[in-house]
Amino acid sequence: MTTPEVVTLEGKVRETGRKAAEALRDAMRVPGVLYGPKVDENVHFSIDELELEKILSVSKRQIIEIDVDGETYKTLLKEVEFHPLTDRPVHVDFYVLADDYKVTISVPIHLEGTPEGVTEGGGRIFQPLHILRIRVTPDLIPGVYSVDVSDLKIGDSLHVSDLELEGITPLDDLSRTIVTIRPPKSEELLTSSLITEEPAEEELEEGEEPIEGELEEGEEAAEGEEPEEGAEDETEQ
Repeated sequence: MTTPEVVTLEGKVRETGRKAAEALRDAMRVPGVLYGPKVDENVHFSIDELELEKILSVSKRQIIEIDVDGETYKTLLKEVEFHPLTDRPVHVDFYVLADDYKVTISVPIHLEGTPEGVTEGGGRIFQPLHILRIRVTPDLIPGVYSVDVSDLKIGDSLHVSDLELEGITPLDDLSRTIVTIRPPKSEELLTSSLITEEPAEEELEEGEEPIEGELEEGEEAAEGEEPEEGAEDETEQ
């Protein structure tokens, strides 16, 4: 886990309204707003479009300090609205952090190194989880989760529970797989070709009735069959 990069932006107080916003965009500035639990009134401002584009080009979580009218706000990028045709940013929201308020964010997961199972066994890397959702106080916000996979062999996996989570509440299940090393495709094909079909169920003899009883766990009632009375249904920045 690495700490987030701190980026400083210079903001200018702006007028609200459509015409004022269009004039800002013509001047290559993006209308924005600052808000948060300790902000009494939303702060309407604008920032340079190219500076915003630099922030958007980085996947790592960033802390953005915005200077507006002599005051500095420590923020997270909350939301960006883009023009449907030009794809230029037309509006941006920033959330102002407060030390005693937790935030819910998404943190990217980056893999580092080449697994032993790939270099020596010809295995393949499979990463089903690229983003981790967490709830955390501002002082513990991670920039990115860097996961070293160098020692993984074929069949090995890493899960959310293997990450550094002290003081952090993960919103994804701890058992979720982040990365696993699969065998070479040729071995998978060979294994699947050795799997035989299940034998057909024995047919009932003439006049024989099926035995009625409770469904096994995980078994579904046949089409049109009513479940027994009293049964309950079981139920991710």
